[in-house]
This record gives sequence, structure tokens and C-alpha cells, in this order.
Amino acid sequence: MKRKFIIGLMGLMALTFNSCNDFLDLEPLNEIILENFWNEKSDVQNIVTSCYATLQEQAVVERMMAWGEFRSDNIIGGTNISNNEDLEDIFKENIKADNTFTDWSRFYYIINTCNTVMHFAPGVAEKDPSFTRSELDATIAEVTAIRALCYFYLIRAFRDVPYVTEPFIEDTQEMKLPANSFAEVLDSLIQDLESVKQLAVKNYPVDKTNYQTGRITQEAIYALLCDLYLWKQDYEKAIYYADLVIESKTAKYQKQLDKMGGNVSAEDQMISGYPIISDKQSNSYGEAYSQIFGIGNSRESIFELNYSSDETMPSNGAISYYYGNATTFPGIVKPAEFISTDMTLDNPSVFGHKYDSRYYENMQSSGSTYGINKYASSLCLFNASASTPSPSYGEFYSSSNCYANWIVYRLTDVMLMKAEAMVQLVNENDTTEGADVVRDSLLRGAFAIVEVVNTRSNFGSTESSLSYDQYSSKSLMTALVLEERQRELMFEGKRWFDLVRRAEREGDTNYLIGRVTRKGSDNASVVQSKLSRMDGLYWPYNKAELQVNPNLKQNPAYPNEDDGSYQSTIK
Repeated sequence: MKRKFIIGLMGLMALTFNSCNDFLDLEPLNEIILENFWNEKSDVQNIVTSCYATLQEQAVVERMMAWGEFRSDNIIGGTNISNNEDLEDIFKENIKADNTFTDWSRFYYIINTCNTVMHFAPGVAEKDPSFTRSELDATIAEVTAIRALCYFYLIRAFRDVPYVTEPFIEDTQEMKLPANSFAEVLDSLIQDLESVKQLAVKNYPVDKTNYQTGRITQEAIYALLCDLYLWKQDYEKAIYYADLVIESKTAKYQKQLDKMGGNVSAEDQMISGYPIISDKQSNSYGEAYSQIFGIGNSRESIFELNYSSDETMPSNGAISYYYGNATTFPGIVKPAEFISTDMTLDNPSVFGHKYDSRYYENMQSSGSTYGINKYASSLCLFNASASTPSPSYGEFYSSSNCYANWIVYRLTDVMLMKAEAMVQLVNENDTTEGADVVRDSLLRGAFAIVEVVNTRSNFGSTESSLSYDQYSSKSLMTALVLEERQRELMFEGKRWFDLVRRAEREGDTNYLIGRVTRKGSDNASVVQSKLSRMDGLYWPYNKAELQVNPNLKQNPAYPNEDDGSYQSTIK
């Protein structure tokens, strides 16, 4: 039983990694430590590589998708959903403790690997003179950020989770750990990243393309800190780190502009002072999609899990399975019907008007059937001058070889986080002199960011999309920012987390319920009942974890006294 818990919570103690380059095939970690490992810089580098290799695994990415997206209003069941009972239960809010998506083991596997690197890397630096102090510091910053990212996914999905910073390397170590609170873990992650942010690598070599956004940089740490502070409701700090990311991206753009003598193509022009890619190329939309999703590693990228056609790199099996591929349309999930039919309405409820290119870049139809296009297709272009846009799509990736990167952070995501933070700083009850000026400045600043993101995808539109006068209050601007995040980041594993963050901030789930129930359900009453309680927004702990760890108590939103897997917290 004890070993079973090790596998569940801390990941496999035998660190047998199959990295993207087959760097190593290791013995059990405790044997390696005692005999013949952790002596050279390459030993550290290979283990760090394995962290990224595990992040790329389908089991990890599909949980990023399920935890961050599938319970939202964006997605419903698609082709053959009836063959996946666990996924079908998610859409019905009938999530049980034995649902496979409650298995967090691969995230703790990565966490334990990071902890192991942090424990042994300083000793390697003492043994190997080629492992310099700056390289050691950068390595510690890198694995600290990877660990923080994993924990951040865990607390957003499960709320309270065991927080461990020491490696588990011996079978005799006790691992019956209680859960730490969301707030405790969040504060710890912020403290960890604040302590290493200046040590991180700023840029990786330009001749190693996959390194550019496939490894943690200082920019990625700033983006993660921005997100963490947003959840902490420290909005000034969130803005501070968002600005650091924006400034970094702007400086890189300017450097490239100078290198090219100021000669850039139309799609490479900055938009209202932000270095985001115009979606318009000549008379066509689709340039931004092609650079961000069709190719990846665009200048908007901050951190991505990289996949490529290079045989040494894995393919993105999660996208092929869930969103669809060349042989399966739609995938096992598809867009919610109210979203996919939005453009047939005189007044679209999500995208605003028919010239929003993101509608066509997110979805495509085959007759009356809509599927998810984002990530799954290599290209989406349509004529901007046509009275009715008629998109032309590239081929879907094959069922076994999807090479779309999974994007964790990109520039417009951070920009919209800044906009959200600015709105939340608005104090409508402040009657002191000048307070109205501050409020107006914050609201206009947030609106300006939303407008930039929106304009990129409506470039050249003959229809006006947004007007400040329509959103000149805190409540209306709050809704606008979240709506723009839905349009911009649809199907990227963000939407459910956005809805939960708003619910936590307001102490009320009504807005979330109103959004989610738009997609309909044959289990509507259960959905509303489950989501009416705050702890129902989080997942249950896995049954197997509860059976081996008496110190881990089940989320009270999931009582089941009959299954014997845990002691019910409901009396």
C-alpha cells in the first residue's frame, strides 16, 4: 500500500525517463544517488530535460485541458464521447473519486524530480568545475518554476493539495501527507519564484529553435508570477509583472526591427504600441493563427510545450485525441453549440460580429457539425473583403502526428491578465477628491488593452466592435475582460480557471453557473446544484490516494459514504 501511494502522490521512485532525445534510462533513484550519479553537469541537465519530457506527455497535457477547459461553457462531448465515461461524467458534473482525470500522479512525479534536482545540483557543482555558479543558479530557477507551474495547476484544480519541497528518494520515507490550503501553497509559490526570478535565463540560443519557448525563461517566470498574483488578488503586483513581460516583448521586437533596418511586413507591425501579430495579411485574415498555432514559437510566445516533426520530438497526442485529426472530425470533444452557431445569428453573443477571425480560427464545420480547429489544423485563412467570410483551412494533423505546440502562456494572455487586474483596482465607493479620475483611468486603461487584442482579430473590419461608453463601469468592464479572454484564449485550457477565479473573488458562483449552463445539459439540475457551492468548483481527490493516505480528507462536495474509499466529511 505504501508503494502504491508513492506512485500516486510522488510519482515513480524509479526515475526511468524517456526524454525527447532518449538521454537516459536510469536505475532506481536511490541506487543512482549512492553509487554512480550526480557527479557531472550532464547528470543534472539530463534530469532537467526529463522534467520537460514528462510535461509533454499526453497524460499531463490532457489534464491541463480537462482541468482548465472541459468543465467550462466552451466545450461539450463530440464523436464517440459515449466511449469515454469519465469524460462524459465531467460534462454532466457527475465527477467521482475514481474518475481517471483526478489522477495527479504525473504532476507530482515532475514535482519530485524538480525537488531532487534542487537537492543534488549544488553537490554536483562542487564536484564538477565546469558546472558554474551561474549555471547552477539558472538550473535552480528553472526547476523551481517548473515545480511552481505544476503546483499551480494542482491548486486550481483541487484547491488544497499536499505541498512538498524535499525529494522522496527512499522507500522508507513516510508520505502520508495532509493537504495544505490553497492560500498557503499560493503564497509559497510566489515566495519561491520571487527568490529565483533574477537567476533565470533571459534568452536561450537563437540557433536552437525549440529552446526559445520550450524552456523556462525569466519572461515565463514573470508571466507565472502575474497569474499567481492575480489569483492572490494582489492586483498591483499582477500589473507589475505583466508590464515586465510586455516591456520584454517590446524590447525584443524593437531589436528585431532595428536589425531589419525598420523594414517589416504588414503583419509584423505593432498594434497600438503592443508587439502582437496582426491577423491581416493583404486582404486575408489568418496570419496570427498561422504564426501562433500553425507554426508555434511566434514572437508572442512566452512558454510552450514544444512538439515538432523532428523524429526526436514527441507528437501532441492530446490534441489529436480530444480536438480531432485528419481521420476524426470532430474529436472526442467539440465546441458548445451556442458558440459554434454564433455566426448564424444576427447579433452574435460571443464574437460580436462576423469579421472576428477567431471564430473561424477556433472552429470549422462539416455541414451542420462543428469541430475545434485551434491547434488541430495547420492553417486558417479567409478573405477580409468578402461580404460573407469564407475560410480556407489547412489539413488537420494526422491522428498520430499532431505537432502543434501546447501554449501555457502567450503575450495576449498576459495583457488581458493586466486588464483584469486594472479593473479590480477600481474602487467605486471612493468619494475622495480625484477618485473619479483614478477610476476612469483604470477603466480606460483596461478597455484599451481589450481593444488592442480585439482589433488584431478584426483588423480592417467595416463594423465597429467595441465602444468604451458601453463598458464604463467596473461590473461591465469585468465582464468585458472575461469575454475577451474567452474569445482570445478559447480551447487553450484557460476558461474554467477564469470562471473559478471570478467566483472566488466574488464569493459567489452565480456568474459561473450562468455561463456554464448556456451549453445545456441532460443533467442540468445536478450541474446547477453541484456548482452552487464553492467547493464543488474543485475536483475530488482520487480514490486510490485516499485509500493509502488517511491524512488526506475528501472534498466535502463529493460525499459517498458507501464506497469505503475515504471517511466522509459530511455528517
